[in-house]
Amino acid sequence: MSPVRTQEERERLILEHLPQVRLIARRIHERLPESVSLEDLVSTGTVGLISAIDHFDPSHNVKLKTYAEYKIRGAILDSLRGLDWAPRQQRRKSKQIEAAIAAIEQREQRAPSEEEIARELGLTMEEYREWLVDVRGLNIGRLEGNSPDEEGRDLLKYISDDEEGWPNRILERAELERLLSQAISRMPYVEKTILALYYHEELTLREISRIVKLHESRVSQLKSQAILRLRAFIEKKWPPKRGR
Repeated sequence: MSPVRTQEERERLILEHLPQVRLIARRIHERLPESVSLEDLVSTGTVGLISAIDHFDPSHNVKLKTYAEYKIRGAILDSLRGLDWAPRQQRRKSKQIEAAIAAIEQREQRAPSEEEIARELGLTMEEYREWLVDVRGLNIGRLEGNSPDEEGRDLLKYISDDEEGWPNRILERAELERLLSQAISRMPYVEKTILALYYHEELTLREISRIVKLHESRVSQLKSQAILRLRAFIEKKWPPKRGR
């Protein structure tokens, strides 16, 4: 049971966390086509924030900010999946990159280089990097939340609601964290650094580009590639369930 709050306290919490909504919406928006409205994402995220505040229970030992981020992000991703904004060609490219990474890892027993991935796909490096730009928005619905055609797992922000304390949830989360750690440890150093700065330090791509001394577009490509590596590794070790 969530605690009963006065209307004044509820409004105060909403206003206090609105900047969090805009931050999350902006970070998601930067990976989407320009046709997607940032303000629409903010509006949808605000609905998620209100739901978080209304249902938050501190007895679960989860901070409101953490729970709110889960709800805000989930509301925005749900709205994007409903729009089905990603063309089939982009989804096909993403799957082909994942398959190439998985095939090379199976064959070589190590993480492949960019050049090897491009060669596996029959592409030049320039063409492969253009593919990474094309599929960058798909990573939103493929690693950071449920995708339209499978039971997704929120691998980087894995939090559940009332089931958080269930033994199977605790074991599942521990296994996911172990697999993520294992997958990340196999990555090239620059990709590990970009993921850490983006997801843990919550820096923007522009801020990261200054730290790693690469162009912002290149940082975006490497981030997309890192996420596709994670997807390929996780799906090999823990295939998604089909149908419910």
